[in-house]
Amino acid sequence: MAILLGIDLGTSGVKTILLDADSKQLLASCLVEYPLLTPRPGWTEQEPDTWWEATVASIQGALARSGADSSAIAGIGLSGQMHGSVFLDAAGRVIRPALLWNDQRTGDQCAQITRVAGEKLLHEEICNPILTGFQAPKIVWLRDEEPANFDRVRHVLLPKDYLRYRLTGEFATEVSDASGTALLNVPARDWSTKLLDKIGLPANWFPKVYESPVPSGSVTAAVAELTGLKAGTPVVGGAGDCAAGAVGTGIVRPGLLWASTGTSGVIFASADEPTTDPSLRTHTFCHAVPGKWHAMGVMLSAGGSLRWYRDALAGEEKHVAGLTGQDPYELITAAAAQAPLGCEGLIFAPYLTGERAPYPDPNARGAFLNLSLRHDKRHLARAVLEGVAMGLRDSVEIMRAGGVPINEVRASGGGARSPLWRQIQADVFGLPITTINIEEGPALGVTLLAGVGAGLWSSVEQACDAMIETATVTEPIAANVERYEQVYRELYTQAYPALRDGFARAAALVEKL
Repeated sequence: MAILLGIDLGTSGVKTILLDADSKQLLASCLVEYPLLTPRPGWTEQEPDTWWEATVASIQGALARSGADSSAIAGIGLSGQMHGSVFLDAAGRVIRPALLWNDQRTGDQCAQITRVAGEKLLHEEICNPILTGFQAPKIVWLRDEEPANFDRVRHVLLPKDYLRYRLTGEFATEVSDASGTALLNVPARDWSTKLLDKIGLPANWFPKVYESPVPSGSVTAAVAELTGLKAGTPVVGGAGDCAAGAVGTGIVRPGLLWASTGTSGVIFASADEPTTDPSLRTHTFCHAVPGKWHAMGVMLSAGGSLRWYRDALAGEEKHVAGLTGQDPYELITAAAAQAPLGCEGLIFAPYLTGERAPYPDPNARGAFLNLSLRHDKRHLARAVLEGVAMGLRDSVEIMRAGGVPINEVRASGGGARSPLWRQIQADVFGLPITTINIEEGPALGVTLLAGVGAGLWSSVEQACDAMIETATVTEPIAANVERYEQVYRELYTQAYPALRDGFARAAALVEKL
């Protein structure tokens, strides 16, 4: 028996899974949660040591539940929330809480880096805009706002790479996650010395960059004693959560598109070349497949929008669900199914926490538009589902215009579990929506990378072919596709441009209140 272990460091918790590569069976899964810190509006932080404590408990829990012999684990893969900044001193100690991917405090630093870097460098090497979520402006923010802490910095790591450091003692990263720092030369798959020089950051603060399936270290004896793992077990490069989720969904060849509706929403397509959107509305990152890249669009509140609806407006559904043992989301989507397609003109703009693609605007906020006395909670619920699907389509449209081939969409997250939401996505995209046999996303993806690193498969593509199978197919309904085309073109795409200036004025006013 060849067992693979995957660790996925999420925003709300860390999950460890154990996979039997021979039988394709998930042996165990263990999730350990931790809090999100919001010391000020727009700020999000977490304590890296809390991640580590949860990871130890998660590994212990997965091993205990599986009953597996840790000596049978052939390799370990790491995934995690992207873009965050872990600042370490010369002794490897954490200096301050990590700034996370959805932290919005660095608007001034983004403008500063963009001005210093210049358009040519951003297009040719970084292949992305400088956004508040990325790591580079977080480092510059530390220099601007906390100079005493900045002076202590000797290492800067991404969240999952802090776990690697604790597991193996190695400072390392890999190409997919490093692409989201805005400090990587994406075509060259290594740090951009030009940009580091321009913004005045030492190159020796940043770890060695590996390809995702390549071993980057091994479990230390001390960690083995603490967790129950075997000392010397190899830990591969792994991947940022988006690339890892794409591998775990089989998006490793052109023609396949991944649509993920977790807290955030991701549209992800594999590419053989690093093709960049001329307006930098979508991202071009290194893929976890060696020698490949991917195009990606990210919206910040996808499943998060539906969760907001549940918590803010669906108290009755939550109460009934508590009494009956049902999932409140099933009650919400059942009500949404009773509303007509297009909700009689009601539009939901899903910008509850700002937006990234195609509108990189930290001031953007959610809105219901065209609300009338005819509308009730059924319409509101369906408008949320439709608004998220249309927000994802924004990125699909950019990729289509850039020549990215798209034949099939593989869905995961909340949008994949709901038959109604799958149908809405199929109709909004005009493409079949499929789901797969194992729903473990990033954790599954990095177990496959670990298997490649351990020699179980010769390539990432071969690993996906061996483990991933289609479970369901939802075909678009031609009449619905035509009707959603009108809603998307005539209503949804007009919403953000009409609201943009108001978002900026509201943000300025809130600062004064």
